[in-house]
Amino acid sequence: MVSVGIFFGTDTGSTRKVAKLIHKQLGEGVADKPVNINRCDASAFEKYDYLILGTPTYGEGLLPGLAAECNEESWEEFRPNFDELDLSGKTVALFGLGDQVNYPDEFVDGLGELYDLVVEAGAEVVGRWPSMGYEFNDSTALEEDEFVGLVIDKDNQASLTDERIAHWVEKIKSEMSF
Repeated sequence: MVSVGIFFGTDTGSTRKVAKLIHKQLGEGVADKPVNINRCDASAFEKYDYLILGTPTYGEGLLPGLAAECNEESWEEFRPNFDELDLSGKTVALFGLGDQVNYPDEFVDGLGELYDLVVEAGAEVVGRWPSMGYEFNDSTALEEDEFVGLVIDKDNQASLTDERIAHWVEKIKSEMSF
């Protein structure tokens, strides 16, 4: 039985591509196909013991959505669902996309916002990622010297994406124990 759900927010499709790479790396039968958060409601999370949630960061640290001038609804519009969500007993791994060169002062801040939402809803978060190898000034997704989830910079470090995903997926497999 599949017990991992992968949900993502996106506008340009980059986060969807990373979600698909994570799905492929997890292996056959481990997770359902990734779902855009604008195509479901909060009840979609209920059938999974483990969640993998991904988001890009838009502009000056925003979650994707209409307020960030995205073409479609996304995490920003889904945000009110977290007021009703009880993620107690669920294990969540997070991933975020950002641009450390053009947005060094709010690098992957959307990931930090998503982290706060799932923690407030009671989830246990796994899959921290080292900040070494990135150059930025500030990030709300940083706790001590680690990011709260996998960080991908497809704009400036695209050549590292596949390797980072492979290492992170192995890490979360052991932390989630599935």
